[in-house]
Amino acid sequence: MFLDLFIHFLMLSLLATGGAITLAPEMHRYMVTETGLLTDVNFTASLAIAQSAPGPNILFVTVLGWQAMGPMGALATTVGIMTPSAALTLVVNRVAHHHGDTLWMRALRQGLAPVVIALMLATAWILSEQWWGELSVLAVVLVSAVLVAVTRVPPLVMILLGALIGGFGLLG
Repeated sequence: MFLDLFIHFLMLSLLATGGAITLAPEMHRYMVTETGLLTDVNFTASLAIAQSAPGPNILFVTVLGWQAMGPMGALATTVGIMTPSAALTLVVNRVAHHHGDTLWMRALRQGLAPVVIALMLATAWILSEQWWGELSVLAVVLVSAVLVAVTRVPPLVMILLGALIGGFGLLG
C-alpha cells in the first residue's frame, strides 16, 4: 500500500496547478472512496488541522498520509507530492527566466488562472458537503466571505475566528 500511495501522490503532483490544495477532491476520492484509508470526517479534520497549523500549505498532504498509514504514509505522500513538482519547478524556472516576456508565456499564465479557480471551487464543494444542511454554518461562511471580500479583514483572522467558533462548539 505504501508504494500505491506514493505513486498516486507522485502522479497527482503533476496536476497540482495552483498548489496541492486544488487536488483535495481527487485526494478525497482516492483516500476515502477508493481505498478507504480515511473516513470523510478524518479527511476533513486532517485538512483543517494542517491548514490551521503554522508552516507550508502542503502540510495537509503529510497529515493525510500520517492519518492513513502513520510515519510511512506521511513519507509516501510527502515525497510523492514533492518530487515531480520540485523537478518541474526547476525546469519551468529556467524556461520562464529566458522567455518570461513572450506572448506564449503570458497566454499560459492567463489560461491557467480559470483552471486554478475551478479547482479551488471544487475543493470548497467537497469540503462543505457534510455541512450543507446546517444553516448556521452557511451563515458563518457567507458572512466570512463577505467580510474578506469587501473589507480589509485578513483571511487568517477569519480562519482563527472559525477555529474558535468550532473549538467552543458554537455551531452544530
